Amino acid sequence: MLELCAVDDLENPGSKGFETEKGSIFVVRRNDEVFVYENSCPHFGINLEWQKDRFLDSEKRLIQCATHGALFLMESGECVAGPCPGDRLTAVSSKVENGVVYLL
Repeated sequence: MLELCAVDDLENPGSKGFETEKGSIFVVRRNDEVFVYENSCPHFGINLEWQKDRFLDSEKRLIQCATHGALFLMESGECVAGPCPGDRLTAVSSKVENGVVYLL
């Protein structure tokens, strides 16, 4: 297991990016739920963030690709708007234990 961060280190809702041995990933948090995805848009295969650790739309409800505005559900990574509807972000195996997010 690879320790990423404490859940409390993430804004609620919020996001944070990481460079790991498994590649570029990001964590999103909403309330007590945490989701981890590869930092790669299914449309172009490019990183999603517009600024460091900024993966969410202005309302902090959806994950947003900065390049073309595609929107993805936090809980599933499913694209719900933009050029790749029905595609999904790639989830990364993770778990939260004692308030810490780990990659599996």
